[in-house]
Formats: sequence, structure tokens, C-alpha cells
Amino acid sequence: MTLTRITINPSQMNGQPCIRGMRLTVRRVLSTLATYPNRAELFADYPDLEEADIQEAIAYSSAMLEDKILTLKQFEYGNCHS
Repeated sequence: MTLTRITINPSQMNGQPCIRGMRLTVRRVLSTLATYPNRAELFADYPDLEEADIQEAIAYSSAMLEDKILTLKQFEYGNCHS
């Protein structure tokens, strides 16, 4: 997969991945998605952001996550203490 909208510049935003060289990080885009249930409102508040930017931010983040199986401690009813 080739991502053309994600840029990384060590002298910009501490080298965090950004959208098209703007001072808008992938992390900011993802956290913003969680707080804007309506994309129209999102694009109104971030007029330079495009749908393709969002799609690439999601794709980039997904590619950075390592597939790993984590074992979780199982709790039986009555054994979990608060």
C-alpha cells in the first residue's frame, strides 16, 4: 500500500506523521474522528482536511499496529474485587 498523504518531517511537529505536510498530525485526525459524529461538522471545523486524508490516516495507523495476541486474566463472577 502506498500512502501519499502522510508526511514525516523531523523538523515539523517533532517528526510525528502529518497530513500532507500540514501541522495536522495523524493522531489529531484520529482523535478528532472520535469526537465528531458528523463528518460535515468535522470538515467545517477543519476545511483543509479531505476524506482521502482521513482514509489514509486510518490506513497508516492500522499498518503501524502490530498483530499480537494478548492473554487477559480471566475473572470469574465474585472473584473480581474493586
